[in-house]
Amino acid sequence: MRKNDRYLQVAIASAKEAGRIQMLHYGHSHQVEYKGDINPVTEVDRLCERAIVKMILDAFPDHDILTEESPFKGKGSSWKWIIDPIDGTTNYFHRFPCFCVSIGLEVEGEVKVGVVYIPTLNELFHAEKGKGAFLNGERIVVSQIDRLNRSLLCTGFPYDVHEHADFYLRYFRQFITKSFAIRRPGSAAIDLSYLAAGRFDGFWEFKLRAWDVAAATLMITEAGGKVTDFQGSPFNIYSEKILASNGLIHQEMIEAIQEMNNNIGEPLPPTP
Repeated sequence: MRKNDRYLQVAIASAKEAGRIQMLHYGHSHQVEYKGDINPVTEVDRLCERAIVKMILDAFPDHDILTEESPFKGKGSSWKWIIDPIDGTTNYFHRFPCFCVSIGLEVEGEVKVGVVYIPTLNELFHAEKGKGAFLNGERIVVSQIDRLNRSLLCTGFPYDVHEHADFYLRYFRQFITKSFAIRRPGSAAIDLSYLAAGRFDGFWEFKLRAWDVAAATLMITEAGGKVTDFQGSPFNIYSEKILASNGLIHQEMIEAIQEMNNNIGEPLPPTP
């Protein structure tokens, strides 16, 4: 077995084990803690994290691990696993079946492997750099919708939305008037994976973290889509803004943001 195949195999096995844990506890009452006013974490997040980290480090003990629920303790490795044990925690403990596991592998600053597993639907998305994107083993491609006004968009709101609602709603208002419709399911990793599979045509959001986007943005580019910042510059998984699409409506989405800024003045972004 080639080393790259081993990376993907471990990522898939870890994601499926975390998904198994999620479903084992799904629908039960949970102890919920809050890292901020609306940034929850449950005991299941931590159970999933421990299971994933153990499986990865058992296979690759020298690799670095960046995960949502624990402080980063880097070893200086060129290999960094980027993990969200439950993306969609709020959905999870409210019994809304839209949540997933997200695992990406960054090698020397570039994401090479991505896995997103949705246990409620048994949908496993995976991608390897240069090898395409897949859903349950079948290759996926982005949609062919080429007009923004015929597009189904998706978005989410950051955890500081209560303090800066007007700022974020400017973008929502602009896109809801320019697109066919917008959805807001509550899991960025699922949203972006669905875009890769052609279920959504475009996506934008502020203040996502690397563990939200590392795996699924690789899926989009491997499925033929495009991921940038709001100005069309190259995307970095550690950046504050993401604009993703099937590529065909990307310029229209950028122009919609520019038009909004020209009409009302470019809004000042909320401070962290």
